[in-house]
Amino acid sequence: MSVDTLRSRRRLLAAVGTACLLLASAPATAAAADPDTPPGAPAGVCEPGTPPQPPLPGTTLSATRVQGGFSFLEGPVWIAGPGHLLVSDMGTATGTQQVQPSTIRRLAPPAPAQSFVAASGSNGLALSPDGQQLIAATHDTRTVSAFRLSDGARTVVAATFQGRAFNSPNDVTVRADGVVYFTDPNFQRGRRADEMGGRTGVFRVVNGQVSLVDDTLRQPNGIALSPDGRTLYVGANAENRIYAYAVQPDGSTGARTVFAAITGPDGVTVDCAGNLYWVSHNEGRVHVFSPAGAELGTIAAGAGATNAAFGGPDRRTLFITAGRTGDYGISTITLGVPGYPY
Repeated sequence: MSVDTLRSRRRLLAAVGTACLLLASAPATAAAADPDTPPGAPAGVCEPGTPPQPPLPGTTLSATRVQGGFSFLEGPVWIAGPGHLLVSDMGTATGTQQVQPSTIRRLAPPAPAQSFVAASGSNGLALSPDGQQLIAATHDTRTVSAFRLSDGARTVVAATFQGRAFNSPNDVTVRADGVVYFTDPNFQRGRRADEMGGRTGVFRVVNGQVSLVDDTLRQPNGIALSPDGRTLYVGANAENRIYAYAVQPDGSTGARTVFAAITGPDGVTVDCAGNLYWVSHNEGRVHVFSPAGAELGTIAAGAGATNAAFGGPDRRTLFITAGRTGDYGISTITLGVPGYPY
């Protein structure tokens, strides 16, 4: 197959897959109801009128491990209806290209885990605005994918950028109108060719079009949007920094500023007051920051912490993935403010 033919097929996959995602999103447009205000949190995530409470009961906290025995967990997402978590369980790299296999598992501790999507090739996970699809950073095919929750069927959301394969999409966040933002370090690229010219970056997908946010970050990892939709946060793992970008109603972003600094920023989640819960993989703890960047406290989660998400009946339980390879698990702690399910 020629290079031109391969690139054409990739472009077609990107357009068709993203169209499927946007048709399933509500509403499927990059424009907010108010043209001067970016879309905020998806419906049902942060209800208005919640009495303000301190997010943390103290400044130095510890989560409790509730389930273990997994290979390497990432990307927890709370599915409210059935009341369970979906997580990516990543295995050891295999084959001549040294690509890590991955399975999406369904967890409801202390019940035994179940397989939701075998061979998903996924890392970070999020939800579509209508809650019907799992949006996944899928390093197996170097794409972003959507998995239908009803049956696990997979479609492509973002296949390439300007005809070039991504490195290994790592984490993802979704705006209330279906705009997708994702990070692309090279952690799971393996021995596959570098088509990004040595750069690692951040991208967005709007109405089927993939655009570059920033390709000057070194190993961007966790990514999140503020509840009001005005700020995009990205952790640069190799820089030990967290950056903030102003977000416009059309999804475009402005120049970045330094929001905070922690060692080895990994995954992140946000509560409904706009506080960020950023996991430090190196430290095995979660750093909690106010929207102004002030550190409010930390939550110890154990060695190798990777990501976090809010869940439970009132969405005040923080679920944290952490452990050592071959014995990863889920730890939990109850907090004062409800938050995002991914």
